[in-house]
Amino acid sequence: MSVTAAKGFTAAGIAAGIKENGNPDLALVVNNGPRRAAAGVFTSNRVKAAPVLWSEQVLRGGEVSAVVLNSGGANACTGPQGFQDTHATAEKVAAVLNQGGPEDHSAGEIAVASTGLIGLLLPMDKVLAGVEKAAGELSAHGGEKAAIAIKTTDSVHKTAVAEGEGWTVGGMAKGAGMLAPGLATMLVVLTTDADLESATLDKALRDATRQTFDRVDSDGCMSTNDTVLLLASGASEITPRYEEFAGAVRTVCDDLARQLIGDAEGASKDIRIEVINAATEDDAVEVGRSIARNNLLKCAIHGEDPNWGRVLSAIGTTRAAFEPDALNVAINGIWVCRGGSVGEDRELVDMRYREVKITADLSAGSESAVIWANDLTADYVHENSAYSS
Repeated sequence: MSVTAAKGFTAAGIAAGIKENGNPDLALVVNNGPRRAAAGVFTSNRVKAAPVLWSEQVLRGGEVSAVVLNSGGANACTGPQGFQDTHATAEKVAAVLNQGGPEDHSAGEIAVASTGLIGLLLPMDKVLAGVEKAAGELSAHGGEKAAIAIKTTDSVHKTAVAEGEGWTVGGMAKGAGMLAPGLATMLVVLTTDADLESATLDKALRDATRQTFDRVDSDGCMSTNDTVLLLASGASEITPRYEEFAGAVRTVCDDLARQLIGDAEGASKDIRIEVINAATEDDAVEVGRSIARNNLLKCAIHGEDPNWGRVLSAIGTTRAAFEPDALNVAINGIWVCRGGSVGEDRELVDMRYREVKITADLSAGSESAVIWANDLTADYVHENSAYSS
């Protein structure tokens, strides 16, 4: 599983001392080639962390030889010093990987990702020493340790894999809070041993992200550090058809996105919102996001109250095409609202289980979309009220 499932990759995860609790907090993933093609998507938040600004520059070259990730500090809103620290981290990774071998790693091909509290400079003595330690522990079996090292408020580490005919796509992710579309609110590293160019990776990654990570909307908050990377080693020497490869990337992204929702901070319910019969896919997505971000509805779901009026209220705030008296809503398969009014008996809705399914029928076309969200709980408020104290 994870980022070392594909041939040509090694990884490590170690405790560098960035976190005061001593938990693992630094991961390193290395692409040993022969190819180093890469693609990435990043947060659309206008306030971007230094590692995002750095990695965006790196990805313009279409090649990444290694990724270094830390938890325990976001290195966001840290000014010029934060960017210098990111550069120094990339330089350190390149220098360590070049020791004892051909000097084929450069800082300009090292992506950097960070996660944690915004507004604090990283303890660079620990980060740089941690890079050296991690490099010494690189292994083809190190993917799981790397996934553990990037956790923050995550309760579990998250990995996924999809197999092609002679080639593989693997991945790891972190994320439990600030989950909302824009491009992807999390840190994700995907790897493949397929032999593909960066342009193909970029298309597959953006297509997958649009339908998976972009449709996770747990709490409506957009991070400053969101990074999703896809690296190709070419070690399988197989170039799959685009449709097959894109499908595998989508499968891994979908799996990881579902794990992110399942681990969202304080959540007791996972809400699958399917908007059907919309005039356009954009309409379906807009309606789904509006439903997902309705705090009154999220509270009702937590209380196992099938309050379909709050679904209609959320739909009504959008620009989507629909007629109010043609709306239908089902909760866990019971059509509690028909024709914009009372439908089946709401007492028939069974909401005892973790997953709640909401279907919103706009009766305006043939397009659809699925958005995943969570309920709003006292545990979520408690965890985020004490996050930095």
